[in-house]
Amino acid sequence: MKVILKENIKGVGKKDQVINAADGYARNYLFPKNLAIPADTGNMNNLKAKQDSEDFRRGEDKKASQELAKKMENITLVFKVKAGENGRLFGAITAKEIAETLKKEYNIIVDKKKILLSESIKVAGTIKIDIKLNEGVMAKLSVMVTTV
Repeated sequence: MKVILKENIKGVGKKDQVINAADGYARNYLFPKNLAIPADTGNMNNLKAKQDSEDFRRGEDKKASQELAKKMENITLVFKVKAGENGRLFGAITAKEIAETLKKEYNIIVDKKKILLSESIKVAGTIKIDIKLNEGVMAKLSVMVTTV
């Protein structure tokens, strides 16, 4: 019997996946626990419409991310910090500080986990960093660290 899963079930399948389940398993376990629905034409049409709307939303999000990436390429964040000898900073510039500065100065909200820094910035100079905005969309951002 073909069923549409309503939740992820370990060893069976993922949510919104159409699977072929044994009749007894579907009637006695999946349906009573509200884990699946029959894959009849009405439910299949609903699933198709849901997937189409999800694909459309993902496409819109990707377009918005690409526009934001183009905007971010022209931005240079400037940090003025105290430094010791050899240009080494007292402290470091972290992904959290970069995200906060982007929000405060440019009203661009980026999750600090999306800012790809292998380690904190500890020397003065200009550095290009990558920011993962969306699946397959990366932005380059210039960060200029100057000493006071």
